[in-house]
Amino acid sequence: MDYQLIRSQRKTLSLQINQNAELIVRAPNRLSVKKIEQFIDEKSDWIDKKSSSMHANKPRKPSYTEGKKFLYLGNEYPLNIDTANAKGLRFDGQTFSLSTGGKQEFLAYYKAAFKKIALPRLEYYAKKHHLNYNQVRLKTQKTLWGSCSSANNINLNYLLIMAPMSVVDYVIVHELCHTIHKNHSKDFWHLVGQILPNYKASKSWLKEHGHKLQNL
Repeated sequence: MDYQLIRSQRKTLSLQINQNAELIVRAPNRLSVKKIEQFIDEKSDWIDKKSSSMHANKPRKPSYTEGKKFLYLGNEYPLNIDTANAKGLRFDGQTFSLSTGGKQEFLAYYKAAFKKIALPRLEYYAKKHHLNYNQVRLKTQKTLWGSCSSANNINLNYLLIMAPMSVVDYVIVHELCHTIHKNHSKDFWHLVGQILPNYKASKSWLKEHGHKLQNL
């Protein structure tokens, strides 16, 4: 079966089915392809079950029509088609209003909203907890909500503005903690927990509902 292979200095093999129902294999640098594919074959039942589940839960792409609902800060709001007004997407706190277009208008609105609402949270947590980062970039990625490079450059997926603010905070703090710990060790999670004692609830929300944030 098709799969994406990611090698690193890890000691064990791991399998993941991403939000697009694609198989991701993480393996030690020196492990042979033969052994990797033998492992995949042994786990084929699990892969089939997990892949089928991801396909079943994958949301359909919405049509940008009257009454369709879209997520913003954890809540769903209906769309009003208003061709009489200016181009672009507007939000009055209860309803989205759109004259023409669809996906690109929502992406532009979400990116602008993320800059206004979420980026100040990054600065807030960084200053409060003395966590230093360099550049920050906003992206839309299918499999990552955030990342932190070895040079402490942070990438954030601005589609997170569709999630509750507590989830946005969790991803921001998660990446800031990677400026200190470049792994997911006990020390890393301890630092996350010191800053956000209830982070596990946000982590669970993202795991359960994250696929909805790609529904554009």
